[in-house]
Amino acid sequence: MIDRPIGRITSAEDILTELDALAALDPRLLPVIETAGSIPIRRQAEGLRGLCAIVVAQQVSKASADAIFRRLEAEADLDDHDAILALDEGALRRAGLSRPKQATIRELARARAEGTLDFARLASASGRDAIADLVKLRGIGVWTAECYLLFAVGHRDVFPVGDLALQEAVRMVFGLEDRPKPEELSAIAESWAPHRSTAARLFWAYYATRNRRDGTPVG
Repeated sequence: MIDRPIGRITSAEDILTELDALAALDPRLLPVIETAGSIPIRRQAEGLRGLCAIVVAQQVSKASADAIFRRLEAEADLDDHDAILALDEGALRRAGLSRPKQATIRELARARAEGTLDFARLASASGRDAIADLVKLRGIGVWTAECYLLFAVGHRDVFPVGDLALQEAVRMVFGLEDRPKPEELSAIAESWAPHRSTAARLFWAYYATRNRRDGTPVG
């Protein structure tokens, strides 16, 4: 996670600049950059729609998440908290949401309606503070909060250490016997600050190239 707001990644040019900085910080990443090839930015919408998309992506494949999200979009305007709150259980079930995710989506809409979910604050706060605010919401864990900051807000220095694809990619790159545990991965990623969001994108791209399967949690 990050401790302060340090600007945003908003373009492919930003990614290239960040990759140069990463390579200078850790030359071991040069072959990773070469293998990974083009690294997409994969920006999500900010606000309720973007956070809902990341909730949908929890613990399912990217293909499943994309299909569920498309069905959910067909049921309601995901930028409108009142429209989400108006959905009945049948509509959420038709979209393919599990009961816990149904509860989380409703919680987000309710918090937005009550003003306790402030997306402008999340965009301007430090990573630590933004994550602390998000994890107060039912169904939002650290991984979800980090992915929202990385993909929707564009924070530069977020590395979701609980992500299995990132753990596996780092294991492959550094020849580790086992996937690093989150605390171990956090220590490894510390050397890539303040460019950890691009490091995460790099390792997701590397994972996709090596495994022929996209492990990035959002499209």
